[in-house]
Amino acid sequence: MGGQVSKQVQRRKAISTEKKTLCDLHQNCGDQFPGSDYRPADRKNWMAGLNPEKIHVNKIVWPGTHDSATNKIGIRFISRPFAQCQKLSIYNQLIKGARVIDIRIQEDRRVCHGILVSYHIDIVIKDVKRYLSETQSEIIILEIRTEFGHKDPAGFDKFLVDQLGDLLIHQDDRVFNKTIAELLPKRIICIWKPRTSPQPKAGDPLWSAGYLKDHWIDTDLPSTKLDSNLEKLSEQPPVLTRKFFYRVENTVTPQGDNPIVCVRPVTGRIHGYARLFINQCFSRGCADKLQIFSTDFIDEDFVDACVGLTYARIEGKA
Repeated sequence: MGGQVSKQVQRRKAISTEKKTLCDLHQNCGDQFPGSDYRPADRKNWMAGLNPEKIHVNKIVWPGTHDSATNKIGIRFISRPFAQCQKLSIYNQLIKGARVIDIRIQEDRRVCHGILVSYHIDIVIKDVKRYLSETQSEIIILEIRTEFGHKDPAGFDKFLVDQLGDLLIHQDDRVFNKTIAELLPKRIICIWKPRTSPQPKAGDPLWSAGYLKDHWIDTDLPSTKLDSNLEKLSEQPPVLTRKFFYRVENTVTPQGDNPIVCVRPVTGRIHGYARLFINQCFSRGCADKLQIFSTDFIDEDFVDACVGLTYARIEGKA
């Protein structure tokens, strides 16, 4: 018993130390970067606001959401706080400015997060279609994967193609060098990551798993996560030369050996430091490698930071 108490004391000290480390870094370095003062007039249509003829796919800093379809996960007030990473529906995330959606599913095509389940994938598809029907020039990346420990839904690739049809941007390395205007009227880069089913091939309507990469680490320590994100990002090729999307997640993960296991208070340790992270990308010489930047509980300031850096790239200021 005494050993367990001692371990908890040490864990709390480590968390407190790391929170102070980030706070001090923010105070010393600030959160300014090229484009940091930019605010889109209309987040629902922020790509249109930047001019689709000027925005190349490989210059976009894509604001994304982590575990996007968890707003209704589990049972409210009981299991939901342990798995909910977003409060908003997919439609409202897109309205707020998110352009990368991260969906995990199980064999019956229901959204899941570990052992907890939510609504059917049809709800996600409906929200995506609704949003795209209300806009003209916004492109989204829709990542759908079979959750770890689960089986692939039967015939799911055909289902996605049937549902999304002419909206799909086909798998093609040349897409990275194209402008949004050159891709329209197609609107969705859909990346399907099955566990055992065949991967999509070049030229297919869907994109294979290798086109969206990241380096997730399982930690609830915010400074450790920020440093790891910077280290792994610095190892990537610059966005202008690579032919895959690379994601950085501005999140930390609850740990079972800590009394606080609800997502919101834990991920809150790093949530407010998105602009600091971009600032540090410039300080450490890897800002030209930042591409997809994702968060829990997306908000306007996070979106504005990503759009601001995109604007700076388009204008030749970053």
